[in-house]
Amino acid sequence: MLTCLITGANRGIGLELARHYAANGATVLATARDPAAATELQKLKVEILPLDVTDTAAFDRLAATLKGRAIDRLIANAGVMGPRGGLADPANTAEGWAHVLAVNVSGVYFTVRAFADNVAAAKNGKIAILSSRMGSSTAAAGSSYLYRTSKAAAANLGANFAVELKPKGIAVGVYHPGWVKTDMGGSGADISSTVSASGLAARIEHLSTDTSGVFEDYAGAAIKY
Repeated sequence: MLTCLITGANRGIGLELARHYAANGATVLATARDPAAATELQKLKVEILPLDVTDTAAFDRLAATLKGRAIDRLIANAGVMGPRGGLADPANTAEGWAHVLAVNVSGVYFTVRAFADNVAAAKNGKIAILSSRMGSSTAAAGSSYLYRTSKAAAANLGANFAVELKPKGIAVGVYHPGWVKTDMGGSGADISSTVSASGLAARIEHLSTDTSGVFEDYAGAAIKY
């Protein structure tokens, strides 16, 4: 039976991934900033754990709680969108940049640093970084600067983790979940969260140390960094 730790599992793709893995018999460790407010997550057979990915002390506390516990699948999913405008968007403030980068970039870094030993303790441990095609150098559109930049950085982190962690037997993959009908993606998006989550789970299972560092979408299409 797999043990999966999923960050930002109280909504959107994270919630659907928690639902998918729980329905398939996995032990799911689902994090949320406020477990008491994670009402949809509470309906699932999962273990809800508190974690704010912008708070290094929160990582220390959770790492201590999970010390010695093997984690088969670590999914760094927590993320925020930020302003969607262009260069002149007044919402692109220094504070906005700091928040998006703290969640989408350093949050990923601290997630992997905190739990890499747990993944190494598993027989076939894997780490999945949820990035986005919007972070690819081939997808520049002159908008959503904070999100695009942060997702490019998250993908770069994944490539670097793949190199450092391969000697420990840990495979690392970077994934684009698709344009998904969530609060972030909007109702006009291409696919449902169910399709995205099942596709992502399949790609993660396909991942190995031989393919570590891959950047692809939920259906397996390769994406350029």
